[in-house]
Amino acid sequence: QVQLVESGGDLVQAGGSLRLSCAASESIFSINAMGWYRQAPGKQRELVATITISSRGSTDYADSVKGRFTISRDNIKNTINLEMSNLKPEDTAVYYCNAVQIRGLKRYDSWGQGTQVTVSS
Repeated sequence: QVQLVESGGDLVQAGGSLRLSCAASESIFSINAMGWYRQAPGKQRELVATITISSRGSTDYADSVKGRFTISRDNIKNTINLEMSNLKPEDTAVYYCNAVQIRGLKRYDSWGQGTQVTVSS
């Protein structure tokens, strides 16, 4: 499995911006897709944004963050980033980085330890 380390979580006021980063322990070209998920207290973990590692780098976003969050990848640094703007209190959660590797018919998921994002009103 891939080791993932997130960084960038912080306390920010509503309307502010943050940038999360996730560093992978190996070349991201060994990974099929990466993404960000979040989990708020008492709630289930939910998808925030994903990006494929193919040349197209297709992205997908949860409706709640479309237009405010942007996911991107850095092939040289083996990282993905999540630019978050116009943050809202409901964005408060632990944000987890995910990597998906497909080997034959098997899917392997790797997770980071999470980084806390707190948005104050």
